Amino acid sequence: MRLVEIADIRAAADRITPVVVHTPLVPMDGLWIKAESLQRVGSFKIRGAYNAVASLRPSGVVTHSSGNHGQALAYAAREFGVPCVVVVPEGTPRVKASAIERHGAELIVVPPEQRLSAAEKLVEERGLTMIPPYDHPAVIAGQGTIGLEIATELPDVELVLVPVSGGGLASGIAAAIKASSPGVQVLGVEPELAADAAESLAAGRPIAWEPARTFRTIADGLRADLSPLTFAHLRRHLDGIVTVSEDEIRQAMRHLFGSARLVAEPSGAVATAAVLSGKVPAGRRTVVILSGGNVDADLYRQVI
Repeated sequence: MRLVEIADIRAAADRITPVVVHTPLVPMDGLWIKAESLQRVGSFKIRGAYNAVASLRPSGVVTHSSGNHGQALAYAAREFGVPCVVVVPEGTPRVKASAIERHGAELIVVPPEQRLSAAEKLVEERGLTMIPPYDHPAVIAGQGTIGLEIATELPDVELVLVPVSGGGLASGIAAAIKASSPGVQVLGVEPELAADAAESLAAGRPIAWEPARTFRTIADGLRADLSPLTFAHLRRHLDGIVTVSEDEIRQAMRHLFGSARLVAEPSGAVATAAVLSGKVPAGRRTVVILSGGNVDADLYRQVI
């Protein structure tokens, strides 16, 4: 299995320049927040989705998504003038589903356990190209461009904390960071109620959690399982993984709002939660990835 290398990530950085915001490192409590919530689609997902479409040049695309990848792919497909279909699970936040349709994609809602099979069926029926949310080298390379930006802006970085779901973000960032600075520590963070990545790395093999378990967490974007490809990346590059509770996620959302003036969806706040909870000691050479800020207003009001 070929893993994504730094040359792939650098090539992705060139491809995505027209649409991707070079997001700032925002200071907060003596550390740095990489605010990917400020991307045009509200999350880091535009990096991988656009890189995949730009490099593959398909005539039409389909994906399955918890929401953020779906709207990123819809945006990228519109930029290239190709049709896009996004399959999302029931319970997807309204703000994410609405954005998918606003960007011109067809939205299909299915039970959580059917989202992959439904998307695969559309590949066969309509001849579309599957652009998965994380299980693709072009997607991983696109997400890895965050690591390039961190290494450039904070060359003395010592620790990077990354949310983990399907593992594409952590795979790309860790690959980029380790290629330029092998001594930098990269840790993954996921909810206790969706801790399949922690269990997988401890067991030495990918272990899937059924939707009934992962859908307990408020972090709707972190309910996916690792793929063999992302597991291989994390096993090679990640220095460890920690888990956070639901209360710690909510507290992190509140803290990011009050201290950094940043809106974070639950999934985007987990890395910050690892620091605020004291599970990961951090300092001024620490970068925390705020992966997205797409959250329904009602939920955000309840949390804040």
